[in-house]
Amino acid sequence: MDTRLAFLRTVEPFAFLPDEVLAGVVELLEEVKYPQETLLYQQDVSKLRHLDIVVEGAYDTFFLDSEQRQRLPEVYGPGTCYGGMSILLNKKRSLRTVVARAGTRVLQLPRRDFRALCLAYEPFFQYFTHRFGQRMLDDEYAHFVKPASPPEENFLVADQLFSRRIDSLEVRPIVAAPASTPIFQAARRMGTAKVSCLFVTDESGDNLVGYCTDITLRDAVVAKCLDATRPVGEVAATPLVSIASSAYVHEAILLMFQTKTRYLLVEREGRYVGFLSRNKLLSDLAQSPFMFIQAVKLAQSTRELKRRWDMVPDMVNQLLTRGVRPEIVNQVISTVADTIALKVIEHVLEAQGPAPARFAFMVLGSEGRQEQTLVTDQDNAIIYEDKANEQREKVRAYFLRFAEAVSDELNHIGLHYCTGGFMAKNPKWTHSLSHWKRNYQAWIRESVPETVMQFATFFDCRHLYGDASLVQELQAFVRDELQAGKSERFLFFMAKNALQYEPPLTFFRGFRTFAQEGQQVFDLKKAMTPIVDLVRVYALQRQVPGTNTGERLARLRELGVFKEREYEELLQAYYYLMGMRLKKQARQLISDRRAATNYLDPKALTQVEQVTLKEIFKVIGDFQVKIKVAFTKAL
Repeated sequence: MDTRLAFLRTVEPFAFLPDEVLAGVVELLEEVKYPQETLLYQQDVSKLRHLDIVVEGAYDTFFLDSEQRQRLPEVYGPGTCYGGMSILLNKKRSLRTVVARAGTRVLQLPRRDFRALCLAYEPFFQYFTHRFGQRMLDDEYAHFVKPASPPEENFLVADQLFSRRIDSLEVRPIVAAPASTPIFQAARRMGTAKVSCLFVTDESGDNLVGYCTDITLRDAVVAKCLDATRPVGEVAATPLVSIASSAYVHEAILLMFQTKTRYLLVEREGRYVGFLSRNKLLSDLAQSPFMFIQAVKLAQSTRELKRRWDMVPDMVNQLLTRGVRPEIVNQVISTVADTIALKVIEHVLEAQGPAPARFAFMVLGSEGRQEQTLVTDQDNAIIYEDKANEQREKVRAYFLRFAEAVSDELNHIGLHYCTGGFMAKNPKWTHSLSHWKRNYQAWIRESVPETVMQFATFFDCRHLYGDASLVQELQAFVRDELQAGKSERFLFFMAKNALQYEPPLTFFRGFRTFAQEGQQVFDLKKAMTPIVDLVRVYALQRQVPGTNTGERLARLRELGVFKEREYEELLQAYYYLMGMRLKKQARQLISDRRAATNYLDPKALTQVEQVTLKEIFKVIGDFQVKIKVAFTKAL
């Protein structure tokens, strides 16, 4: 017993316990030996009945990916524990696959007693949860821990089938053989060409008379012990089914189901140009949000654009369910919004006539950063070229009418008016290039906290439509204004702006909440704001081009502003919060049938999510300290 007690004192989490408690724990331990290499636990399958404390030997632990390759291997040697995070934070299932090396000896603490220690001794419990939170900041680790969601209704397939023609698809080339070809040679030809369907021709080779598939070989040849030297024509299936290349994809799918064929010949101008496989067709369409974006581009009316925008929550939910990264989902939402805005701009220009001057329509804020969520509104502005005095009023009047028509139509579609008024419809934000230069010069040179806070969104501007050179000239002017000697005060207040939002954690690492509709919640958007703000201020200081937070972070890492670990932690923190925000908004819109918000009740989170969030808020707090030292010093 004395030997075990002395050993237990060297095991990190148990060092937090009083000696009298450790003495009691020793009596609960059971020793187990593994004379041979032994598979103990399977990732996310095996249930842990005890905490394992390695005394001799080692555990080899790893994740298995979809191709059963070992990922993130880690060795648990003498004095380490395995199973604590799994019991507490993964519904008792092993987080990893675990193999005990030959000669390994462990002490096992029953699960019930382990949990009792966690309840009684906070530092003991925090050891496991804090360790898990740190691990979850690693993107690859978080990918494997994240539970798989059940497949949901494949709306993307249903939608895209009605908007695309077969002409736009890549068809498979026809692989054929004469009917007299022996079955075994036909099978070899299929294998060489890597196709699951061989078309059978008459002896002239000019006319297709049937087809042979993998299923044909299984059911008509192997299952019936048919001589494989017989002609393939004897087992060829009929009839052949074809469709014109100008037909719609949904027509092809319906025809496949109606005729019970899995392969469809594609015909163009009286000849066969290839074939379609039903399984591949459905699989390809189901996986591509770009098909949805193409459908938006082809929309012919405001009504159809509104219908497409209303589908976006379903698309977002489906992409997240499939494990698509939040930053990609952001880009998909922004691309759809951009595409709708472009269609609206072109429609208004057609209705009002050509613009009287060169102009550019630019987007700001989250849309400017390509980080839109499902709680989004219009943030945009117009720049037009300077004109002679006698033309100024006429030009300005046109663009104000134009801006109002664009904003009104976008609002009708579902991209609502900006509550703060930061949109081209507001006369403040439709101006000539020279006026815009004066705006930015005043914001930078005559900085006060209120204006920096109010107009930070204009430093995330992106060209959307029109003459890009106007936006480029304005951005070059801003870069010149931000050079050393002109912008210290501005950067000081912008950095101070990044410090005003404190991570929603109490002194005792609980969540700081406020009342909202009968719940105690915190604001996910505000929790993310410090990351956006601090990355922006570093990007402006270092003249980093682009506006996307992730891209800015990557460039700042290259410039040495952030170390590799800092970069990884900030990036993972930002997109973990973004993913959580998108999922909640999609569920509110789809399941709850109510307006989406950025509010989150911590009680609705799993233990894994709570621990990860606390670690993320700690990371944000640490980086706020960094920016405080770098920019504000005396604050």
